[in-house]
Amino acid sequence: MRLQESGEMYLETIYILSRENPHVRAIDVGEYMGYSKPSVSRAMGLLKQGGYVTADADGYLSLTGDGLAVAEKIYERHTVLADLLTRLGVDRETAVADACRMEHVISDQTFQAIKHHVEV
Repeated sequence: MRLQESGEMYLETIYILSRENPHVRAIDVGEYMGYSKPSVSRAMGLLKQGGYVTADADGYLSLTGDGLAVAEKIYERHTVLADLLTRLGVDRETAVADACRMEHVISDQTFQAIKHHVEV
């Protein structure tokens, strides 16, 4: 299953929330993202079907190995790109918003080149 940008955003959100609290529920995801319960429920169903997320009997969400890999990749892109844009003089709020859009479309090759340049 090829993830779309929205699926990547949901996985990244679960990842971010689970770093603060290991017990993440769909309602937490919806509140964080500002989405309705039906939207989140549909997305979680698709992500479960795709093998990216599981839910236990209490409704707590967990990323599978595949889900974690995608979430970590998107989160890394987000943080590196936001930091780069901030260093370039973009205000933090705009840098974060722009990084959020860029993280989904940038190629692996281009991101690795940017990451290497930033680390040097």
